[in-house]
Amino acid sequence: MQKYRIAILRGGPSDEHDVSLKSGGNIIQTLSPHHSIVDIIIDKNADWYISGMKVEPAHALKSTDVVLNALHGSYGEDGKVQQILDHVGIPYSGSRALASALGMHKWRAKEIFKLAGLKTPHGRKITSDMDINEQALQIFKTFSFPVIIKPISSGSSVGVSVARDLQSLEESLVSVFSYCDTALVEEYIKGKEATCVVAEGFRNQKHYAFPPIEIMKHTDLAFDSEMKYSGKIEERCPGNFSQIEKDAIMQASINAHVAIGARHYSRSDFIIHPTRGIYILEINTLPGLTETSLLPKALTAVGSNMNEFLHHLIKQAIEG
Repeated sequence: MQKYRIAILRGGPSDEHDVSLKSGGNIIQTLSPHHSIVDIIIDKNADWYISGMKVEPAHALKSTDVVLNALHGSYGEDGKVQQILDHVGIPYSGSRALASALGMHKWRAKEIFKLAGLKTPHGRKITSDMDINEQALQIFKTFSFPVIIKPISSGSSVGVSVARDLQSLEESLVSVFSYCDTALVEEYIKGKEATCVVAEGFRNQKHYAFPPIEIMKHTDLAFDSEMKYSGKIEERCPGNFSQIEKDAIMQASINAHVAIGARHYSRSDFIIHPTRGIYILEINTLPGLTETSLLPKALTAVGSNMNEFLHHLIKQAIEG
């Protein structure tokens, strides 16, 4: 096995800072017996640190062979850090800047998915400079309730809420604007929830779709960040899907990955309505890699592990 000097980016300025620290820590634990690791912590001001010392990105990456990007959310997953890495000219894991930005922006991603023939929930984009009461009333008149409210560009279900009436919709819009200046309001589709990982070149397949994971909530509430990390959900892999559903979810994940222009790997989230079919909710171009994240569960389901996957990712990144 060839030994590389690998820079791990983790932390970052987003609300997913702590999750990213765990993703990066898991990568370091897996790879440190085999490679030389440079642990780069990015703080909430987007400053880079090695061993507690502030460093410029070009200096931090000097003499490294490849970067594994374990950042999540804004800065790390929206194209900003990808632009830095492209400028430095070092190979890195994950999607490039444009695909990252498109995947992170839920409205733009929806438009791309529609063009690719994928079904997405009926939605509307609302900005913080609009009259919240007026917009809420328009939604109340034209949408079936409940509805889901999300920040237009965040991950780990940060800021997601469900509104069942006009008052809770207005409150949810006020809340979501504390995360960003644009909200996405979508119809609530009740059905089985699924997520599916795609990896390029894995096991000699151009796009390898892992078995879909079923997300089972023990409540009728929206799948928010608190629920995601509090043990209030159960994740079953492989999920309880018919073969037709399974095949359709896997193909839709590949289609979403290709449509958004993702690179190396991604994970897409879906709702399977019993009569209306499969709806894509969003794509994650840098899925979590903590010990309890969904991607490691998908690896286990096909007899793989983090060591195999990360070495595959290193190869993919170096080869471009």
